[in-house]
Order: sequence, then structure tokens, then C-alpha cells
Amino acid sequence: MKTSVLNKYNNLTQRVIVALIGVAVLISAIVYSQYSYLVVFAIILFFTIYEFYKLLLLDGMLPLKFWGTFTAVILFFVTFLVQSGMEQSRLYFILFPVSAIVFFIKLYKRGENKPFTNIAYTFLGIIYVGVPFALLHTIAFRDGIYNYEVIIGILLMTWASDTGAYFAGATFGKKKLFERVSPNKSWEGFIGGALLTILLSIVISHYFNTLELWKWLVIGILTTVAGTYGDLVESLFKRSIEIKDSGTSLPGHGGFLDRFDALLLSIPFIAAFLALFQ
Repeated sequence: MKTSVLNKYNNLTQRVIVALIGVAVLISAIVYSQYSYLVVFAIILFFTIYEFYKLLLLDGMLPLKFWGTFTAVILFFVTFLVQSGMEQSRLYFILFPVSAIVFFIKLYKRGENKPFTNIAYTFLGIIYVGVPFALLHTIAFRDGIYNYEVIIGILLMTWASDTGAYFAGATFGKKKLFERVSPNKSWEGFIGGALLTILLSIVISHYFNTLELWKWLVIGILTTVAGTYGDLVESLFKRSIEIKDSGTSLPGHGGFLDRFDALLLSIPFIAAFLALFQ
């Protein structure tokens, strides 16, 4: 749907329309097959890390946008191949020379005052955006078998946390959660999002039998807490370069980085929890 078509609606209406379309596409792809799941998240990864590097460029940094994106995509696909059982874990070794090429490229770049600072920002994009998306595969595959239930559960709880916080904050919000970084967020909104997420995790446990109830509850807590921090971290990043949204590709939501910032910090915690308590 073109942005110009949505411009006649207010921000909330745009937000709802884009969310409904996005949710339908995302869930359909995840449920359909492991390959449609792979494609849709590869697309999300590409646009998210592209926006991250674009913002760094706006701030005067010179990360290797192409090679950083390429490395993150390689990490994403290698992890998929290993976790799905198509390849052995030794395939991970390809990531080391691919990453090391960043130094070679910068060595031949001229006119940069701080090349190692830009190398660091290149790797920051890989770690901040690429690693969480790669870790999704450790959640989606258990013993090499694709199972979409936990992925969908995490997404539903992330959306519930965001929705609950939005409406509870708009209705009851008074006490600021982290005013220095995000003036609009409130403790009332956080609690509203947390309550809705916990309630949803209980409902999910009745329909998805992949995990026990207590694990779904833990994932719900991690989604709310780490996801909120993920949103705050991205807000801090945008505030540091004095912009409101990471992009305009998703009307009512900003950009891909705005929409998936919560996952960037919640996925590592959830992946670690499921690996330790499987």
C-alpha cells in the first residue's frame, strides 16, 4: 500500500492499517514453511540494518554499509543452515574471514580521520541488528526441526506489550518511565503492556504446546522488560542524532528499526533462556 494513500488518515489509523497488513503477511510466512519464514525475516533484517547504517551516516560516521549488511546477512543464512541441520556447525568459520575483510577495506579507504571508529560502528550494526535476527533460528529450530509456535508467540507478546503500553499510557500515563530518553513513556503504560503480555502468554500456552506454561510466562516477562529497553535504546540512539523516526517506510510506525527495536534486545535474552532451560 502506497504511503500517499495512507496520508489521508490520522497517525493511529495508519498505524492500525499497516499493523494489520504486516501481521497478516508475517504470520502467514512464518506458518507456511521454514523457507517463507527465512525470506520474510531476511527482508526485515536487510531494511533494519540498512536504516541503522543510514542513521550513522546522517550523524557523520562512515561505517561500511554494504559490507556490514552483507556480513549480517551471511550470519543470518549460515545460522539458518546450521540450526536446520542442513550444514555442520563448522560453516560458522566462514564468518571470521568475512568479518576480517572490513579491516582490509578500510585500509584502502582514504580521507578518513578515524577509520577504526568507523570499523567499530560497522561491527556495531552486525552485533546490534544481525546477531538478534540470526538468534531467531536457534528458537525456530529444535533438533533441526522447524517449529513456528515460539516465534509467533514472541511476536504476539511483543505486539501485546507495545499495544498495551500505548493505550494504557495514553489513558492513565502520568509517572514518566525514562523521561530523559523517551518523554512519552510512562510507568502506567509499562504496567499495562506487561499485564496484557502476561495474560496473552497464558492464553498462548493453551494453544501452543511446544513449551510449558512457566516458560511462556518467563518469555512474556523477558519480552516486556527487554523489549522496553530495546525501545528505549533505539530512542536514545535517535535522540543522539536528533531525529524522530528511523525511516518512513512503515506509515504510522516510522521505519523498520522503529518497528523491530524491541526484538533486537529481547531475542538474545529469550534465546539464552530457551538454550539453558530446554
